[in-house]
Amino acid sequence: MNKRPRKIQRPPAARRHAADASGGKPAHRPRPDRAWPDKRRSHDARPDKRERIAKRLARAGLCSRRDAERWIAAGRVAVDGKTLATPAVVVTDANAITVDGQPLPEKPAMKLWRYHKPKGLVTSHKDPQGRPTVFQSLTKTLPRVVSVGRLDLNSEGLLLLTNDGGLARRLELPATGWTRRYRVRVHGAVDEARLAALEKGVTVSGIAYGPIRAHLDRQQGANAWLTVSLAEGKNREVRRVLEHLGLKVTRLIRVAYGPFQLGHLERGATEEVTGKVLREQLGSLRKEK
Repeated sequence: MNKRPRKIQRPPAARRHAADASGGKPAHRPRPDRAWPDKRRSHDARPDKRERIAKRLARAGLCSRRDAERWIAAGRVAVDGKTLATPAVVVTDANAITVDGQPLPEKPAMKLWRYHKPKGLVTSHKDPQGRPTVFQSLTKTLPRVVSVGRLDLNSEGLLLLTNDGGLARRLELPATGWTRRYRVRVHGAVDEARLAALEKGVTVSGIAYGPIRAHLDRQQGANAWLTVSLAEGKNREVRRVLEHLGLKVTRLIRVAYGPFQLGHLERGATEEVTGKVLREQLGSLRKEK
Protein backbone atom coordinates (compact mmCIF):
# COMPACT_ATOMS: atom_id res chain seq x y z
CA MET A 1 0.00 0.00 0.00
CA ASN A 2 1.44 3.35 -1.10
CA LYS A 3 1.61 5.96 1.59
CA ARG A 4 0.88 9.58 0.74
CA PRO A 5 3.89 11.82 1.45
CA ARG A 6 3.56 13.84 4.61
CA LYS A 7 2.92 17.54 4.09
CA ILE A 8 5.75 19.53 5.57
CA GLN A 9 4.50 22.40 7.69
CA ARG A 10 6.43 25.50 6.87
CA PRO A 11 6.91 28.22 9.45
CA PRO A 12 4.67 31.31 9.15
CA ALA A 13 7.43 33.44 7.63
CA ALA A 14 7.99 30.87 4.86
CA ARG A 15 4.27 30.75 4.12
CA ARG A 16 4.22 34.52 3.78
CA HIS A 17 7.09 34.44 1.30
CA ALA A 18 5.34 31.69 -0.67
CA ALA A 19 2.15 33.73 -0.81
CA ASP A 20 4.16 36.64 -2.09
CA ALA A 21 5.71 34.55 -4.84
CA SER A 22 2.46 32.91 -5.93
CA GLY A 23 0.47 36.09 -6.29
CA GLY A 24 -1.27 35.91 -2.92
CA LYS A 25 -1.52 38.79 -0.51
CA PRO A 26 2.06 39.82 0.34
CA ALA A 27 3.28 41.05 3.65
CA HIS A 28 3.16 44.84 4.05
CA ARG A 29 6.33 46.44 2.73
CA PRO A 30 7.13 50.09 1.87
CA ARG A 31 6.68 50.81 -1.81
CA PRO A 32 10.09 51.70 -3.26
CA ASP A 33 8.54 53.81 -6.02
CA ARG A 34 6.61 56.06 -3.63
CA ALA A 35 8.58 59.20 -2.94
CA TRP A 36 6.43 60.26 0.04
CA PRO A 37 4.96 57.22 1.83
CA ASP A 38 3.94 59.31 4.87
CA LYS A 39 0.58 60.78 3.90
CA ARG A 40 0.69 63.13 6.86
CA ARG A 41 3.73 64.90 5.48
CA SER A 42 2.97 68.41 4.35
CA HIS A 43 3.11 69.04 0.63
CA ASP A 44 5.03 72.23 1.38
CA ALA A 45 7.88 70.06 2.65
CA ARG A 46 8.67 68.54 -0.76
CA PRO A 47 11.96 69.90 -2.09
CA ASP A 48 10.75 69.59 -5.70
CA LYS A 49 7.51 71.45 -5.13
CA ARG A 50 6.64 73.77 -8.01
CA GLU A 51 5.09 77.14 -7.23
CA ARG A 52 4.68 80.60 -8.71
CA ILE A 53 7.59 82.96 -8.21
CA ALA A 54 5.41 85.52 -6.39
CA LYS A 55 4.34 82.87 -3.89
CA ARG A 56 7.96 81.83 -3.33
CA LEU A 57 8.98 85.44 -2.58
CA ALA A 58 6.06 85.82 -0.18
CA ARG A 59 6.95 82.54 1.58
CA ALA A 60 10.49 83.85 2.02
CA GLY A 61 9.00 86.68 4.07
CA LEU A 62 10.17 89.46 1.75
CA CYS A 63 6.84 90.87 0.62
CA SER A 64 3.25 90.08 -0.26
CA ARG A 65 2.42 88.34 -3.53
CA ARG A 66 1.07 91.59 -4.93
CA ASP A 67 4.28 93.42 -4.04
CA ALA A 68 6.27 90.56 -5.58
CA GLU A 69 4.45 91.10 -8.86
CA ARG A 70 5.34 94.80 -8.73
CA TRP A 71 8.99 93.94 -8.08
CA ILE A 72 8.99 91.63 -11.08
CA ALA A 73 7.47 94.34 -13.29
CA ALA A 74 10.22 96.69 -12.09
CA GLY A 75 12.91 94.19 -13.14
CA ARG A 76 14.14 93.49 -9.61
CA VAL A 77 13.73 89.69 -9.65
CA ALA A 78 15.88 87.17 -11.52
CA VAL A 79 15.76 83.38 -11.79
CA ASP A 80 18.94 81.50 -12.73
CA GLY A 81 20.51 84.79 -13.77
CA LYS A 82 17.65 85.85 -16.06
CA THR A 83 15.63 88.93 -15.12
CA LEU A 84 11.92 88.20 -15.11
CA ALA A 85 9.45 90.23 -17.13
CA THR A 86 6.32 88.41 -15.94
CA PRO A 87 5.14 86.77 -12.69
CA ALA A 88 3.80 83.80 -14.70
CA VAL A 89 6.90 81.76 -13.84
CA VAL A 90 7.03 78.53 -11.86
CA VAL A 91 10.09 77.71 -9.75
CA THR A 92 11.41 74.97 -7.48
CA ASP A 93 14.12 74.84 -4.82
CA ALA A 94 16.57 73.97 -7.59
CA ASN A 95 16.27 77.48 -9.08
CA ALA A 96 18.59 80.30 -8.02
CA ILE A 97 16.35 83.28 -7.23
CA THR A 98 17.64 86.77 -6.53
CA VAL A 99 16.05 90.10 -5.65
CA ASP A 100 18.13 93.19 -6.42
CA GLY A 101 21.02 90.81 -6.98
CA GLN A 102 20.74 89.21 -3.53
CA PRO A 103 19.73 85.55 -3.02
CA LEU A 104 16.59 84.77 -1.08
CA PRO A 105 17.10 84.31 2.66
CA GLU A 106 16.53 80.87 4.08
CA LYS A 107 12.90 80.35 5.02
CA PRO A 108 12.50 80.96 8.77
CA ALA A 109 10.81 78.49 11.08
CA MET A 110 7.02 78.66 10.98
CA LYS A 111 5.65 80.82 13.81
CA LEU A 112 2.26 82.03 15.02
CA TRP A 113 1.31 84.93 17.30
CA ARG A 114 -1.86 85.98 19.10
CA TYR A 115 -2.57 89.71 18.74
CA HIS A 116 -5.23 91.78 20.49
CA LYS A 117 -6.40 94.10 17.72
CA PRO A 118 -7.77 97.42 18.95
CA LYS A 119 -10.72 99.11 17.29
CA GLY A 120 -9.81 101.65 14.59
CA LEU A 121 -7.06 99.73 12.76
CA VAL A 122 -7.31 98.36 9.22
CA THR A 123 -6.13 94.75 8.78
CA SER A 124 -3.85 95.57 5.87
CA HIS A 125 -0.20 96.37 5.22
CA LYS A 126 -1.18 99.50 3.29
CA ASP A 127 -4.40 101.50 3.24
CA PRO A 128 -5.26 103.66 0.20
CA GLN A 129 -7.17 106.04 2.48
CA GLY A 130 -4.19 106.52 4.77
CA ARG A 131 -5.86 105.03 7.84
CA PRO A 132 -3.67 103.43 10.52
CA THR A 133 -3.11 99.72 9.99
CA VAL A 134 -2.56 96.69 12.19
CA PHE A 135 0.92 96.11 10.79
CA GLN A 136 2.05 99.68 11.43
CA SER A 137 1.10 99.26 15.08
CA LEU A 138 3.04 96.04 15.69
CA THR A 139 6.22 95.96 17.72
CA LYS A 140 9.35 96.28 15.59
CA THR A 141 10.74 93.09 17.11
CA LEU A 142 8.32 91.01 15.01
CA PRO A 143 9.41 89.78 11.56
CA ARG A 144 7.23 90.46 8.54
CA VAL A 145 3.91 88.76 9.25
CA VAL A 146 0.52 88.28 7.63
CA SER A 147 -2.83 87.88 9.32
CA VAL A 148 -4.98 84.76 9.44
CA GLY A 149 -8.19 86.27 8.11
CA ARG A 150 -9.20 89.80 9.00
CA LEU A 151 -11.08 91.93 11.48
CA ASP A 152 -12.76 95.03 10.07
CA LEU A 153 -11.97 98.60 11.12
CA ASN A 154 -14.45 98.74 14.00
CA SER A 155 -13.96 95.18 15.24
CA GLU A 156 -11.49 94.20 17.94
CA GLY A 157 -10.10 91.16 19.69
CA LEU A 158 -8.09 88.13 18.65
CA LEU A 159 -6.20 88.24 15.36
CA LEU A 160 -3.69 85.49 14.56
CA LEU A 161 -0.45 86.52 12.86
CA THR A 162 2.11 84.29 11.16
CA ASN A 163 5.36 84.58 9.23
CA ASP A 164 4.16 81.84 6.85
CA GLY A 165 1.67 82.77 4.14
CA GLY A 166 0.87 79.12 3.43
CA LEU A 167 -0.06 78.55 7.05
CA ALA A 168 -2.28 81.66 7.04
CA ARG A 169 -4.24 80.44 4.02
CA ARG A 170 -4.56 76.97 5.52
CA LEU A 171 -5.96 78.23 8.82
CA GLU A 172 -8.44 80.52 7.05
CA LEU A 173 -10.17 77.63 5.28
CA PRO A 174 -13.53 76.46 6.70
CA ALA A 175 -12.21 72.92 6.15
CA THR A 176 -10.19 73.26 9.37
CA GLY A 177 -13.49 73.09 11.26
CA TRP A 178 -12.18 75.79 13.59
CA THR A 179 -14.88 77.94 15.18
CA ARG A 180 -14.58 81.73 15.33
CA ARG A 181 -16.30 82.97 18.49
CA TYR A 182 -17.39 86.56 19.15
CA ARG A 183 -18.87 88.62 21.94
CA VAL A 184 -21.26 91.09 20.38
CA ARG A 185 -23.11 94.08 21.84
CA VAL A 186 -26.22 95.04 19.91
CA HIS A 187 -28.87 97.71 20.11
CA GLY A 188 -32.42 96.41 19.82
CA ALA A 189 -34.79 93.81 21.22
CA VAL A 190 -33.45 90.28 20.69
CA ASP A 191 -35.79 87.58 19.40
CA GLU A 192 -34.21 84.37 20.74
CA ALA A 193 -36.22 82.18 18.36
CA ARG A 194 -34.79 84.02 15.37
CA LEU A 195 -31.30 83.69 16.84
CA ALA A 196 -31.77 79.93 17.19
CA ALA A 197 -32.95 79.69 13.58
CA LEU A 198 -29.54 80.90 12.40
CA GLU A 199 -28.18 77.40 13.04
CA LYS A 200 -29.88 76.40 9.79
CA GLY A 201 -28.03 79.12 7.86
CA VAL A 202 -29.47 82.29 6.38
CA THR A 203 -29.37 84.24 3.10
CA VAL A 204 -28.94 88.01 3.29
CA SER A 205 -28.97 90.22 0.17
CA GLY A 206 -28.32 87.19 -2.01
CA ILE A 207 -25.36 85.94 0.06
CA ALA A 208 -25.80 82.52 1.69
CA TYR A 209 -24.25 82.16 5.14
CA GLY A 210 -23.66 78.80 6.79
CA PRO A 211 -24.82 77.71 10.24
CA ILE A 212 -24.34 80.30 12.99
CA ARG A 213 -24.74 79.56 16.69
CA ALA A 214 -25.95 82.65 18.53
CA HIS A 215 -27.45 83.02 21.97
CA LEU A 216 -28.46 85.87 24.24
CA ASP A 217 -26.23 86.42 27.25
CA ARG A 218 -28.16 89.31 28.72
CA GLN A 219 -30.54 92.12 27.73
CA GLN A 220 -30.04 95.47 29.42
CA GLY A 221 -32.74 97.89 28.38
CA ALA A 222 -32.30 98.66 24.67
CA ASN A 223 -28.91 96.90 24.53
CA ALA A 224 -27.93 93.24 24.68
CA TRP A 225 -24.82 91.07 24.70
CA LEU A 226 -24.68 87.97 22.48
CA THR A 227 -22.20 85.15 21.94
CA VAL A 228 -21.91 84.28 18.25
CA SER A 229 -19.96 81.31 16.81
CA LEU A 230 -19.39 80.44 13.17
CA ALA A 231 -16.99 78.37 11.09
CA GLU A 232 -16.62 80.36 7.89
CA GLY A 233 -16.36 84.08 8.63
CA LYS A 234 -17.27 85.83 5.38
CA ASN A 235 -16.68 89.57 5.07
CA ARG A 236 -18.68 91.42 7.80
CA GLU A 237 -20.80 88.30 8.29
CA VAL A 238 -21.73 88.88 11.93
CA ARG A 239 -22.74 92.49 11.36
CA ARG A 240 -24.78 91.77 8.24
CA VAL A 241 -26.63 88.80 9.68
CA LEU A 242 -27.54 90.59 12.92
CA GLU A 243 -28.62 93.70 11.01
CA HIS A 244 -30.85 91.36 9.00
CA LEU A 245 -32.51 90.52 12.35
CA GLY A 246 -33.02 94.21 13.12
CA LEU A 247 -30.08 94.45 15.54
CA LYS A 248 -27.42 97.14 15.23
CA VAL A 249 -23.96 95.97 16.25
CA THR A 250 -22.29 98.53 18.53
CA ARG A 251 -19.30 96.44 19.59
CA LEU A 252 -17.77 93.26 18.17
CA ILE A 253 -14.95 91.37 19.91
CA ARG A 254 -13.44 88.13 18.61
CA VAL A 255 -12.59 86.05 21.66
CA ALA A 256 -11.48 82.79 20.03
CA TYR A 257 -10.20 81.40 16.74
CA GLY A 258 -10.26 77.63 16.87
CA PRO A 259 -8.22 76.46 19.87
CA PHE A 260 -6.62 79.89 20.36
CA GLN A 261 -8.19 82.26 22.90
CA LEU A 262 -7.95 86.01 23.42
CA GLY A 263 -7.81 85.44 27.17
CA HIS A 264 -6.30 88.33 29.13
CA LEU A 265 -4.00 89.53 26.35
CA GLU A 266 -3.67 93.32 26.66
CA ARG A 267 -5.11 95.48 23.89
CA GLY A 268 -2.42 96.02 21.23
CA ALA A 269 -0.18 93.27 22.65
CA THR A 270 1.19 90.20 20.85
CA GLU A 271 2.19 86.83 22.28
CA GLU A 272 3.89 84.02 20.40
CA VAL A 273 2.25 80.59 20.39
CA THR A 274 4.87 78.11 21.55
CA GLY A 275 6.28 75.70 18.99
CA LYS A 276 4.94 72.74 20.97
CA VAL A 277 1.36 74.07 20.98
CA LEU A 278 1.56 74.99 17.29
CA ARG A 279 2.80 71.52 16.34
CA GLU A 280 0.05 69.89 18.41
CA GLN A 281 -2.69 71.95 16.76
CA LEU A 282 -1.38 71.43 13.24
CA GLY A 283 -1.05 67.73 14.00
CA SER A 284 -4.68 67.60 15.09
CA LEU A 285 -5.71 69.17 11.78
CA ARG A 286 -3.90 66.41 9.86
CA LYS A 287 -5.64 63.71 11.90
CA GLU A 288 -9.08 65.22 11.27
CA LYS A 289 -8.63 65.17 7.49
